[in-house]
Amino acid sequence: MTLEVVGISVLWLFLFGYIIVASIDFGAGFFSAYSHWANKQHILHRIIQRYLSPVWEVTNVFLVFFFVGIVGFFPKTAYYYGSVLLVPASISIVLLAIRGSYYAFHTYGGTERNWYLLVYGLTGLLIPASLSIVLTISEGGFVEKNGHALALDYGALVASPLSWSVVLLSVTSVLYISAVFLTYYANAAGDERARELLRRYALLWSGPTMLSALLIIYQLRYHNPEHYANLWKMAWVLAVSFLFFAATVYWLWKKQRFGRAFIALVCQYAFAFYAYGISHYPYLLYPHLTIYDGFTNETMAVALIAAFIAGLLLLIPSLYLLMRLFLFNKAYVKGKWEGGKG
Repeated sequence: MTLEVVGISVLWLFLFGYIIVASIDFGAGFFSAYSHWANKQHILHRIIQRYLSPVWEVTNVFLVFFFVGIVGFFPKTAYYYGSVLLVPASISIVLLAIRGSYYAFHTYGGTERNWYLLVYGLTGLLIPASLSIVLTISEGGFVEKNGHALALDYGALVASPLSWSVVLLSVTSVLYISAVFLTYYANAAGDERARELLRRYALLWSGPTMLSALLIIYQLRYHNPEHYANLWKMAWVLAVSFLFFAATVYWLWKKQRFGRAFIALVCQYAFAFYAYGISHYPYLLYPHLTIYDGFTNETMAVALIAAFIAGLLLLIPSLYLLMRLFLFNKAYVKGKWEGGKG
């Protein structure tokens, strides 16, 4: 296994971690805002706030690691993606800033305004939609290269069915992943009303999530036939992913084993995510950039791999302690201890 493959594998792991953790966070924020609009705040608000309070400050750690690593391992990505993602990335940063400011004002200042809650809820869908554009662009056909100058063809991007399919999957996945986890969390808290409502949300979004994933595969057939052909070579991985999806839906439908349902969901996305990544190998930006183009020197690569593995070994126990001491603390999860209040 070459250093290039090891480097992209480590980065792909951090990106997957961000997708799961951030999806729970974004979806929880949207459901919190939606419960206010739908007059169901009395059912969902407390359970969602108990989840969000300890974790909102650590969600973006995975994303920071990924961006630092992608530029460190593959410096040319700064040139290619830095040029074409100026506007989309700026929009994502602004949305993340708005979301972060809401957390700060709400958590430390006690601020609660309807319009701010509305914006906060919408960012939970707009941020993943804006970030998912990167996956669409990586499939090729949207970047125009004139000498050393790069430009993003916004018209082609907006008109592309693949682009909207990816956006649709990002939004439905956020709602589905978050609803499944929060169902498990509400069940651990013994809150049956919240659990049943969130369970219905999870089942509601399971179908659109799977359909949007199939739609992306269909659109790849016409947009990037090479990637499509490689993806079907890994059909067995996609089949395993679907089996985990079926297990999650079955347990939700039967109202049992909510913890296993969430673990199955993580496995579902892991198999699908890695099938997508491996079938896209070796391209970072089709057909202009591969993982072998402009890879950093060997000494830097080894140092980065060691640093990222050390960071992962530190991050995983930290997240475990966060869940053990706060999220799934018996007193905290049942609302008997919130910020020192009994």
